[in-house]
Amino acid sequence: MDIANFFEQIPQMPAAMVRDILSEKGVGEYNLVDVRQPAEYERGHLPGAWLIPLGELASRLGELDPKKPTIVY
Repeated sequence: MDIANFFEQIPQMPAAMVRDILSEKGVGEYNLVDVRQPAEYERGHLPGAWLIPLGELASRLGELDPKKPTIVY
């Protein structure tokens, strides 16, 4: 990923749409990424979410399955 990608507009969806996706698909059918800090993640996170703090996201993109939709929060 190069620096230009950081300035591309990223599609956003309302919480209701995310809830629908999470309820319709199985946990293994999407990448759910929590970009908060570890202490925030430990206080609570969505089931199936992977902790990848925002500052580490660019270097850890290879951990995500590119064939699956990705939801980041």
